[in-house]
Amino acid sequence: MRTEAQEQHRGIIFALVAYGMWGLVPIYFKSVASVSPFEVVAHRIIWSVLFLALFVAASGKWQEFIHYLRQKKLLVGLIASATVISLNWLVFIWAVGQDRILEASLGYFINPLISLLLGMVFLGERLRKTQWIAISMAAAGVVYQLVLLGSLPWVALVLACSFGIYGLLRKRIDIDPFSGLLIETLLLSPFALAYLFWLKQHDQLAFLSASTETSWLLIAAGIVTSLPLIFFAAGARRLTLTLNGLLQYIAPSIAFFLAVAVYHEPLDSDRLVTFCLIWAGLIMFTAEGVWQGRRTALVKVNH
Repeated sequence: MRTEAQEQHRGIIFALVAYGMWGLVPIYFKSVASVSPFEVVAHRIIWSVLFLALFVAASGKWQEFIHYLRQKKLLVGLIASATVISLNWLVFIWAVGQDRILEASLGYFINPLISLLLGMVFLGERLRKTQWIAISMAAAGVVYQLVLLGSLPWVALVLACSFGIYGLLRKRIDIDPFSGLLIETLLLSPFALAYLFWLKQHDQLAFLSASTETSWLLIAAGIVTSLPLIFFAAGARRLTLTLNGLLQYIAPSIAFFLAVAVYHEPLDSDRLVTFCLIWAGLIMFTAEGVWQGRRTALVKVNH
C-alpha cells in the first residue's frame, strides 16, 4: 500500500505530464496550420469521441456513462459547457495558426484570476483583499495594452473567459471528467460530422486529400485532446488544490517560451509590461493562496 508521500509524488508526475502536454500543444497545432481551424476543431471532436469511448469502456465506467446519458438536466448543462469549450478550442487553434501563441499564453495566465471573479459573481464567493489587488494588477495590464498599444488582447480575454466559464459550468455538473468530455464531444459530433461532410461536398476537406502525414495528425487530435486530461485527472486526485494550482502555470509558461524562443513572436517592452503586471498579480495571488492554505492546515491541527 502506497504512503501519502508516494501518492503525492505520483500526483506531481501525472500533473507535470498533463501540463507539459498542454504547454507543448502549440507545436501540434502549428503542424496542422495549413488546415482550416474549423476543420481541426471538427476532427478534435470526432476523434476525441472514439478515443474517450475506448478509455471509458476500458476503465469499466461504461454503465456509469450510460446512466449519465439518461439525465436530461445534466445533458442540458453539458450542451452549454460543450459550446463554450468548442469556442475556446477554435480561438486557440486560430491563434496558433496566426502566430499569436504569446497572446494565447497570456489568456491562460489570466484565467485563474477570471475564475476568481466568476466565483464571486455566480457562486457568492468572497474575495480577500490580496485577491482583489491581484485581479486589479491583471486588469491594469490589459488596460495598459489597450491604451498604449491601441489594441485589446481579445484572444487572451476570450480564452481566459471561455475557459473560466467552462470551469464554472463543469463545477456545477456532477460527473467525472472523462464521461463529461465524452458526452460533450458526443453532443458536438453531429455538427462536426455535418461540417466535414459539407467540406467534402465542396472539395474543401483537407482530411485524406492533403498529405498522409496531415491526415494522421488530424486523427491524432483525439489523443492530443484526451490524453492530457487523463493525466490531469490522475494527478488532481492525489494533489492538494494549492499544489495543483501552482503547477498549472507550467502550461502557459511553456507556451510563452515556445512563442518567443522557437517561433520568434515579437515581445517588445510594452507587451512585456502587460505580462509583468499579470505575473505580479499571479505571484501575489499564489503566495496568498499558499499562506492561506498553511494557515487553515495549522488551525485544523490545533483543533
